[in-house]
Amino acid sequence: MFRAIPLTAALLGLAATAGALAQKPPPTNAPGLAAFPPLPTAKPPPLPAVAAAPPAMAGKPGAPQMGGGPTRMVASGTGFVVARGRALTNAHVVEQCGAVRVRAPGGADLPARVIAADRERDLALIEVPDSAGPPLPFRRDQNLRRGEGVVTYGFPLAGLLSSGPTLTTGEISALAGLADNQRQFQISAPVQPGNSGGPLLDRGGTVVGVVTSKLNAQRIAQRTGDIPQNVNFAVKGSEALDFLRRNRVEPQLSDGVQRDAAAVGEVAHPSVLFMRCMG
Repeated sequence: MFRAIPLTAALLGLAATAGALAQKPPPTNAPGLAAFPPLPTAKPPPLPAVAAAPPAMAGKPGAPQMGGGPTRMVASGTGFVVARGRALTNAHVVEQCGAVRVRAPGGADLPARVIAADRERDLALIEVPDSAGPPLPFRRDQNLRRGEGVVTYGFPLAGLLSSGPTLTTGEISALAGLADNQRQFQISAPVQPGNSGGPLLDRGGTVVGVVTSKLNAQRIAQRTGDIPQNVNFAVKGSEALDFLRRNRVEPQLSDGVQRDAAAVGEVAHPSVLFMRCMG
């Protein structure tokens, strides 16, 4: 079976190991790049289907929490504010973090804490300070069609590309993900490691999904002799809404107004966070 690549860390290469994919650190002699250590495992142990961080975890070593904790970044990703003091990202971005920190659009470095995670959907709810940014609204009607234009906004390949967010455009390619996964869309918008957890937006600037993975082009090429192009995946907005409501978060809903891609980016910018996994 072909596997999708989680887009967790801000690293240069991707290597196949034991049927999964580990992300390599950038070369230490590359100008302007930090020497990130490799991720601890290519296939981390699963979280419970819906796992809420119990109050007893607070203050324990290694528990993701507000303030303090480890100070070495081991991976990065993207998140976005969905309600006051609450942000959404992928579960795989934060599931092995000793602590989580976020950088707000204004540059403030803020503490964060994992509240709940759903490994099957690959979603995590994060507590952030109220100052992190305004909530990004979800599209009221989540019945998307093939060919609808979408925009991604996030932080791919941090330390190599721009320190600011990156915008890409594409379309909804299919209404299911890898192996006919009904919880995901297939999208053509280009994404890279670090885009994980970022919002997938329609041309009205409302959330219709959460970027999660890309097809392992290297393994496909080994089997078929052809390199697939722009085969990426996002968790459907309807799945994200259900996850949030199960965790007592009621996001804003909007019908949106059609905009060009640049205007969509301007709508998203105040709400999108650079997520850092500390170890």
